Amino acid sequence: MTQDTTARDGSDPSASASDDPALDVDELPGGLAAALESILMVAETPVRTERLAAAVARPTAEVAELLATLAAEYRGETGGRPRGFELREGAEGWRVYSSREHADVVSRFVLEGQSSRLSQAALETLAVVAYRQPVTRGQISAVRGVNVDGVVRTLLARGLVAEVGQDPLSGAVLFGTTGEFLDRMGWSSLDELPPLAPHLPGIEAVGDLTDRVLRQ
Repeated sequence: MTQDTTARDGSDPSASASDDPALDVDELPGGLAAALESILMVAETPVRTERLAAAVARPTAEVAELLATLAAEYRGETGGRPRGFELREGAEGWRVYSSREHADVVSRFVLEGQSSRLSQAALETLAVVAYRQPVTRGQISAVRGVNVDGVVRTLLARGLVAEVGQDPLSGAVLFGTTGEFLDRMGWSSLDELPPLAPHLPGIEAVGDLTDRVLRQ
């Protein structure tokens, strides 16, 4: 389980951790590398480099360099065999994932014939949000040609999209993708989206359709 790093008295725990003279990860089996691996193996969400550095009481630059080295080692770039897992840094930090190359066998094991994937409607809606964000429900509906209230609720529940503000003209809620979406895709930023946007109609071109969809 990932532990809360906020102290009860409101102080910054990273400061006290880095100054703890009793903490010396070099004395542990495997040293610093093993200490980082043990933290990442129990982390339920991505962990930023700064938080890892505080946990092991080491400079952030040293930890960042070692994390990059471990990631390369797991990919088999340093002479060893490629692992069935990989260490990746996403928008929210570092996390251990199963290897992309083994996605089919992992899916077969996890799903066991039961599909838990997003529906086609959810995937299409997620694509519209990703490429046209920030975007309102009405604008998504105008692009897809159907009401998307239920699908948007599903994406919100999955943590793939989130409310990011309000449209200054209509007051409608604006939606955008989340760090979880980027991490699931294995990206660090939206700049890595494939160049598909030109194939989606522009929001400015569907403004006349929004009111009609909302009245349905």
